[in-house]
Amino acid sequence: MMGTVPGPADSRQIPAAPLYVGTVALPNRVVLAPMSGITDAPFRRAAERLGAGLVVSEMTACAGLAKGEREANVRSRGDGVAINAVQLAGCEPHWMAEGARIVEGQGAQIIDINMGCPSKQVTNGASGSALMRDLDHALTLIEATVNAVKVPVTLKMRLGWDTTSLNAPELARRAEAAGVKMITVHGRTRCQFYTGSADWTAVRAVKQAVSVPVIVNGDIRSFEDAGRALEASGADAVMVGRAAQGRPWFPGQVARYLATNAREDAPALSAQLHLIDTMYDEMLTHHGLSIGRKHARKHLSWALDVAADSAGACDELLKTHRARVLTAEAPRDARVYLAEAYDAFGWRAAA
Repeated sequence: MMGTVPGPADSRQIPAAPLYVGTVALPNRVVLAPMSGITDAPFRRAAERLGAGLVVSEMTACAGLAKGEREANVRSRGDGVAINAVQLAGCEPHWMAEGARIVEGQGAQIIDINMGCPSKQVTNGASGSALMRDLDHALTLIEATVNAVKVPVTLKMRLGWDTTSLNAPELARRAEAAGVKMITVHGRTRCQFYTGSADWTAVRAVKQAVSVPVIVNGDIRSFEDAGRALEASGADAVMVGRAAQGRPWFPGQVARYLATNAREDAPALSAQLHLIDTMYDEMLTHHGLSIGRKHARKHLSWALDVAADSAGACDELLKTHRARVLTAEAPRDARVYLAEAYDAFGWRAAA
């Protein structure tokens, strides 16, 4: 069982009512961020099962979907996810519309448009946050997507390209007028990438510019961060990203904290092992053995880090077990070594 520890009340109280994205009701107001190479269907299922209000797929290239590329299809699949939200990226209205129609046909209940990714690989192709440099063009993509489907369309953006062009409020207003039903803002500019600190206060200008729900994103690493981000931004919900790596339970814990003000401990090591063991097996099935083994290694590494921290295990013990698990070629061996690692951490915790 996860322990709970009451904490001081936050000045910003999150509403208890469900959050609506168009006609889709979210059970709570904590969202798992779309993260490339991370939020595949197995990881999203785990986070949703553990209490996240919404889980969003990794960024999927709409042109790749339309062309039938295997990777794009795997990224967009939400097998077993209760509310399947798929994030699309692209730079041409035709392909955005085609990609949106495809994922709607596959069962997506929400389609998110990526205008926030800062990576050069994406922005050099005039996608992601590069679209914030040309709002007229950005609107053609939004309109094409909204007009192509019946499900709600949402938008994820940054504050702007750089500090001289903080145009998130303008893009938000125009996106709402075009039919977007929810907006997420990462509190950094594209040129900041992930350096410095997210400016939650700057998100307030977006909240004041629109009537649709606004989600604040960036640096939500603790229960207290979630409360402070809501207070600073006035947003309707928070989005958790990197803090969920190795901790798929964390978004759900944040949701319960915002509702009850109780801080939950990490699950017991036995529960953590069951979670990562199940996820590992599901990733091998989802991606196929060859790709799945490579894809899962980052999750195994994060899970071991979290488990060792939970148990108070020393760095040398963690290093030894991480090397065995991550260099195992056969999945059967990796799972045996994983169980042995958690057993060793458990002995350390009991010592």
